[in-house]
Amino acid sequence: MWDMVLVVCSLAALGILTSAELTPGAGKPAIKKRGTIDCDMMETTPVVFNGRLYRFEYVRGGHYGNRTGDSYFRFIDVASGKATPAFAKGYHLGCAHVEGNTVYVYAVDRWGGSTITVFHSQDLCQWDSQTALSLPGWGIYNTSVCKENGRYVMAVELGEPPEVVGVRFTMRFAESRDLLHWHLLPEEYVYSRERYTACPCLRYVDGYYYMIYLEERPGPCYVSHIVRSQDLARWESSPLNPVLEFSDEDKAIANPNLTPAQRSKIAGAVNINNS
Repeated sequence: MWDMVLVVCSLAALGILTSAELTPGAGKPAIKKRGTIDCDMMETTPVVFNGRLYRFEYVRGGHYGNRTGDSYFRFIDVASGKATPAFAKGYHLGCAHVEGNTVYVYAVDRWGGSTITVFHSQDLCQWDSQTALSLPGWGIYNTSVCKENGRYVMAVELGEPPEVVGVRFTMRFAESRDLLHWHLLPEEYVYSRERYTACPCLRYVDGYYYMIYLEERPGPCYVSHIVRSQDLARWESSPLNPVLEFSDEDKAIANPNLTPAQRSKIAGAVNINNS
């Protein structure tokens, strides 16, 4: 079943915070939540670079470990826990992709900015940057990049303008041949203008694009759904949706280095989102 396979793949892609185990027989896969590893850390992407597993992190200005007064990006070597030098000061909502000996990071200079910048490096220390995609008058938020046969595809979360996005938020798609220069696909390549669809994680497997994203429920609260498409225009929703929901298991502690204050914050937090 495509639903079960992609739940396993895509949950791992969302931040190495959970693992999934398939249960024999019908029904949803059993998702085992491993617990919290940090507080106030957003937009993470796992990548393998030079044979090592890294976690890309968007460190916001309010993160307890951020003494710079601004946002920045970094990579964490998962095995050692060591962080690479910070880069892209003042940028937001990043995502990472590895191709060969190069790491690419895509981001906006402000929430709802109109330009996506690509940062690229071959050593995680020295970074070059350039404009990847400019959409004047449009509000860009999260992005996600995957590789298809012969090209790369980016999901672009848009919040503005209303005549483009319909119900805020909405995903449009862009393509590239070199991961540096991108162009937006026509307006029929979209998901979805009819309701809240945010925070994409896009992957390509065996002829299908699979995308995990957030749907909004009354409250408000947010749960993770998965859809698939062969052409980025016609999308099929999984009958097992939602594939992930927030629960008390989220408040388990997976990082022994969290302080008593952080543990108390986790225990008392209002849990409405497991994206």
